[in-house]
Amino acid sequence: MSETTKGPRPTGDRGADRRGVAVAGAMLLACGALVAYGIVGSDGAPTQAAAPARAVPAAGVTYEVLGEGTADISYRGPGGDEATVITGARLPWRKTVSVPLGASPTVAVTLGEAGGTASCTLAVRGRHVQRATASGAFGRTTCSGELPASEADAVPAEAP
Repeated sequence: MSETTKGPRPTGDRGADRRGVAVAGAMLLACGALVAYGIVGSDGAPTQAAAPARAVPAAGVTYEVLGEGTADISYRGPGGDEATVITGARLPWRKTVSVPLGASPTVAVTLGEAGGTASCTLAVRGRHVQRATASGAFGRTTCSGELPASEADAVPAEAP
């Protein structure tokens, strides 16, 4: 038979056990905080700090709708993919906005039931890109173009 002892363990062992658990817990919390703040990835490897937000390069785009009466107009503006819609715009109408490089500037015109004739034009950095005409009841037309993906690919505007 083996002999067992009952009673409290020696105080030296108990203190070492508690310190080990406390150190392990602190290390676990520190690692969790580093992962949460993105300094260390979940795999333990350091991550790169996020780059500060920079302004997106853009080009000046002028939309123009010529005609008489009113028309519904939608155009692409600073949001890039988001279109702004104007219902019943009085013609003639003109708007200049900054469109992010790489996006496609577009203006669409829809005439009402009364019809008529309206034309859209699109200019990028002062350079004419496209013109199109809508006519008749609920006539529709669209003018669109392409912007370069970067400033290096941009073609400078011609001098007037």
